[in-house]
Amino acid sequence: MPELKIFSGTAHPALAKEICNYLKIPVGNSETLQFSDGEIFVKILDNVRGGDIFIIQAVCGDVNRNLLEVLIMIDALRRSSAQRITAVIPYYAYARQDRKTEPRVPITAKLVANLFATSGIDRLVAMDLHAGQIQGFFDIPVDHLFSAPVVVDYFNKKNIPNLVVVSPDAGGVERARAVAKRLKSSLAIIDKRRVGPNEAEVMNIIGDIEGRSVLILDDIIDTAGTLTKAAKVLKERGAKEIFAAGTHPILSGPAIERIKNSAIKEVVVTNTIPIPPEKMIPQITILSVAELLGEAIKRIHENTSVSSLFI
Repeated sequence: MPELKIFSGTAHPALAKEICNYLKIPVGNSETLQFSDGEIFVKILDNVRGGDIFIIQAVCGDVNRNLLEVLIMIDALRRSSAQRITAVIPYYAYARQDRKTEPRVPITAKLVANLFATSGIDRLVAMDLHAGQIQGFFDIPVDHLFSAPVVVDYFNKKNIPNLVVVSPDAGGVERARAVAKRLKSSLAIIDKRRVGPNEAEVMNIIGDIEGRSVLILDDIIDTAGTLTKAAKVLKERGAKEIFAAGTHPILSGPAIERIKNSAIKEVVVTNTIPIPPEKMIPQITILSVAELLGEAIKRIHENTSVSSLFI
């Protein structure tokens, strides 16, 4: 079996270190420099010839820079004769641009998939893709992981009585239904209309939430507009207390202020994206997906089932 080695991009080294601690191996040595004109240079400092290589890089923060960095890193590894290269992308940027919603617009999620495939990876590991069909944009294997086991375990331990899982839009119903089933709770759906980029309007609530605790479940929390508007409407319709859970805490623009001033008691997110200390507020709880990603890496390396993680 080829030697397992894990390298980290500069976007989220803390997550890579956590994963390596779980696997009891060191993070691979590499060097990333940025020249004064903005060009990125990557050098792999370890011998990777014939190795089974995994690169951890969340394409977040400075999205375009971090995307290009991981592509350059893949090229460096491929030219260093790595036997197999797997890109582990906890957050897949541009996933929301997964279809044409109007004339003369790009499908950027597909373009990013093409960039990864052209760079020379053998497979890709992603977590909670915004749209499941993005897997079909690749002609290489894609392991699509879910944060649901981590979120379900957390809320099971909280043992919240009379809980309702709420999907903030029609697109998230399947995700919310799966979590509601595991939490043995009922399901409600918010009928939402998007009126512009990062702007949505809540129309109706389908399901019984009056006098009950609710858990709003989403995959991405960006400006928190959808989340806080949903919380406001749920509170107005009689929800007792409101929790929220999201996999990817982008938390851009006015997100923190909106959450601070909302009716949400707790926002539970994962560490697929690093949250700067200045954005940490008491309402936010971070769960780690390092063990989940580490176990997936181990099973891919050993050629055993990854899907059995979710049974």
